Amino acid sequence: MHYSSLEACLIDLEKNGQLVRIKEEVDPHLEMAAIHLRVYEAKGPALLFENVKGSQFRAASNIFGTLDRSKFIFRDTFKAVQQMVALKNDPIKAIKKPLANFSTAMAALKALPLKNPLLKPVLHQEIKISDIPLIQHWPMDGGAFVTLPQVYTEDIDTPGIMKANLGMYRIQLTGNDYELNKEIGLHYQLHRGIGVHQTKANKKGLPLKVSCFVGGPPSHTVAAVMPLPEGLSEMTFAGALGGRRFRYTYRDGFCVSTDADFVITGEVYPEENKPEGPFGDHLGYYSLTHPFPLMRVHKVYARQNAIWPFTVVGRPPQEDTSFGELIHELTGDAIPAEIPGVKAVHAVDAAGVHPLLLAIGSERYTPYLPTKQPAELLTIANHILGTGQLSLAKFLFITADPTNQLSVHHVQPFMEYVLERIHLDRDVHFYTNTTIDTLDYSGTGLNSGSKVVFAAYGEVIRTLSREVPSVLQGLQGFGKAALCMPGVVALQTKAFTTYADAAATIEALNEQLKAHITTLRGCPIIV
Repeated sequence: MHYSSLEACLIDLEKNGQLVRIKEEVDPHLEMAAIHLRVYEAKGPALLFENVKGSQFRAASNIFGTLDRSKFIFRDTFKAVQQMVALKNDPIKAIKKPLANFSTAMAALKALPLKNPLLKPVLHQEIKISDIPLIQHWPMDGGAFVTLPQVYTEDIDTPGIMKANLGMYRIQLTGNDYELNKEIGLHYQLHRGIGVHQTKANKKGLPLKVSCFVGGPPSHTVAAVMPLPEGLSEMTFAGALGGRRFRYTYRDGFCVSTDADFVITGEVYPEENKPEGPFGDHLGYYSLTHPFPLMRVHKVYARQNAIWPFTVVGRPPQEDTSFGELIHELTGDAIPAEIPGVKAVHAVDAAGVHPLLLAIGSERYTPYLPTKQPAELLTIANHILGTGQLSLAKFLFITADPTNQLSVHHVQPFMEYVLERIHLDRDVHFYTNTTIDTLDYSGTGLNSGSKVVFAAYGEVIRTLSREVPSVLQGLQGFGKAALCMPGVVALQTKAFTTYADAAATIEALNEQLKAHITTLRGCPIIV
């Protein structure tokens, strides 16, 4: 189906038994989020809230709640988009098989953005921020947030839609020191395209023009979260995935997605920040209050009978888990094509996606040496940690598998393979005082801390313990010991209070275990 609007998609889902309407009044303060969480956990349908307390507008959630539903939404374009991404990563394919790939190339051309369409539904009315469904998801959130925004910015040096950035960065609408209807908070992590645009504008002392699109055809939302190959525009991708060109116009110098349900335009001025947060994030805890760019609201547009889409993030799995599955289905070969020597990379959702990466690479540097050890793998690891959102990883486990039997998506067998081979005195590589994920609070400060690479290759050097060694039972200052997986044991201890106390606890553990190093050889990781 080629949807021209979010409502067209929801009607299609309803016809196919994949949407439920909630006609009763529902409170956007915690209640809507609680309903969403329970329905998602039950693998339930998409939800259309028809009576949102305090707002004239409807709201929808769980649209992408399962991979099957996401693939159903894009059933007519899914394979063509997979081929388009593959061709972008390997243009030689088009030369080798021109006839087979001609239709894919034509589909990409037909997906180019369309400027100034005849119909511009989002310009139907101007509203205020306070008219929007102001949804607060978690009790300690700083206010209401936009959780499915499409944040659009342009490079002031090379303006225009084909060089623009469309990303999903949370927006705080209310709370803290924000002046309602005049100011909102813009939160983005490191390594995002919008940061490059803001830096360029700041250097010239100019405000950055920002447009926040919400809703519209579902392909627009997906495009905002896609890690696309260099040179592939998010707007072109949205057109290809949706089977309908991304339509846009300009108002007062701001780009407006004419098919969106809502558009918020505004400016971010140099060095103008306000406290943003807290926010219950996808890692399962609250990101705290920090200064982030302030966006001065210019105008807010809305369709007639507009629908406000939202999701709820929290401890995985959540709806963003399904986003991740969809992204993998669409771009499975993108990373191996981008990074030489990489065969597969997997961001583990249960760890919050970014913190834990598993990778399989090649090891071809020294075939003439009798001893096998990581060499090329270390080069690949550095490349991974310097590539886009992969650079946000906290822990990277990487190995090479000459038999091609190993899968990064089967976490336990992968970890066993690595732990059986890793030399703990040689193969653990720390990166200190480096940039880390904005949402990572284990560092020395915001965006600053450490990460680590575990690189293993060669023959098996240990047999992993498949039960808890007796020496780990009854340790002073520690409670129950449990086997997480072969070779990995978790110890129960007191809750974290300070880094000094944590260091003392670890030192006490080391003192108790020094005499048992040989016994613990089968447990390379103790948590």
